[in-house]
Amino acid sequence: MQIGTPLSPSATRVMLLGSGELGKEVIIALQRLGVEVIAVDRYENAPGHQLAHRAYTIDMTDDKALRDLIAKEKPHLIVPEIEALNTDTLAAIEAAGIATVIPTVKAVQLTMNREGIRRLAAEELNLPTSPYAFARSADALRTSIDGHAGAAGIGYPCFIKPTMSSSGKGQSRVTQASEVQAAWDYAATGGRVNLGVVIVEGQIDFDYEITLLTVRAKNAAGEIETYFCAPIGHVQKNGDYVESWQPQAMTAGALEESKRIATAVTDSLGGLGLFGVELFIKGDKVWFSEVSPRPHDTGMVTMCSQRFSEFDLHARAILGLPVDVSLTNAGASAVIYGGIDSKNLKYDGLEAALAVPCSDLRLFGKPESFVKRRMGVALATGKDIEEARSRAKLAASLVTTKA
Repeated sequence: MQIGTPLSPSATRVMLLGSGELGKEVIIALQRLGVEVIAVDRYENAPGHQLAHRAYTIDMTDDKALRDLIAKEKPHLIVPEIEALNTDTLAAIEAAGIATVIPTVKAVQLTMNREGIRRLAAEELNLPTSPYAFARSADALRTSIDGHAGAAGIGYPCFIKPTMSSSGKGQSRVTQASEVQAAWDYAATGGRVNLGVVIVEGQIDFDYEITLLTVRAKNAAGEIETYFCAPIGHVQKNGDYVESWQPQAMTAGALEESKRIATAVTDSLGGLGLFGVELFIKGDKVWFSEVSPRPHDTGMVTMCSQRFSEFDLHARAILGLPVDVSLTNAGASAVIYGGIDSKNLKYDGLEAALAVPCSDLRLFGKPESFVKRRMGVALATGKDIEEARSRAKLAASLVTTKA
């Protein structure tokens, strides 16, 4: 792989479509390797906008806007960081040889909504998943849950989610029939794009859930090889991660089955880069949940627990460079919320937070705060996971916000 000089005719140009806190870290990793980066997002002054070589604000679902920007900037690689994209445009761009889409157009198209990736995993790859159905109306949703004509439904309790969303937006846990209409309405309005379809998933009995960061990268021989970071445990509330740690203890059997499932999914999606594979675990049993073809929010813990963070690994992999997934410390992360609605947020308590042993902070610099918007994360290491988690949560709790 040859890398040129930024802002010169030889520059290696990478365009990020989506430039939030995860994209920001990818930009930093790419710039450390001498890459010229163009950051694109749907709102002004996104975190990645603040440090990229050039920044743009467009509607990334708009065919013309996306084509015009790509024609202007002529990126070598296009790296989608969000789901709300015009994937048909990206497919046409790649087919015309204008740029390479990371990891592949197929991966972006299938993972941009839950219907595509769930059908791939369960129906094509025959991987274990929770029971599920897709519904295109509130009445169809009720039928999917209750069953019909002697056919069993998903039953209660169950989860109703938009087919395109992130950070838990639009998700509901439903325990009785009277809650279905509200869950349908919430899913229809809570997703990034309203596709008129929701997924309903049956609740399965699991002990814990993990993210298995899976990296497709070139080895010393130039062949694509699959690498695995140590499993990441996490706590979610309303579908949004609030705490993660690495490594998550699990049986040898469960770890091997997790790797088998992750390999099957990522091999099918193809390309180069890091994938966040979400899995449910009970004993040695493993169920596939979701996959993101990009760094994962729970993987922010790798900024303190691994030799190279998930962002470094993604940057190296997409550039065709070697990767090292070594774990160096037991680490943990804890989310810092905005706490208030404000366009002029200020942070206090940083001195106290950073006085927590082996702690660190990442404040994302988002231009607008909401009560439950993720505005930063506390990181910490320790002699074991319990100590790391305790430190991370304490550091996060010491950061306060005000307008």
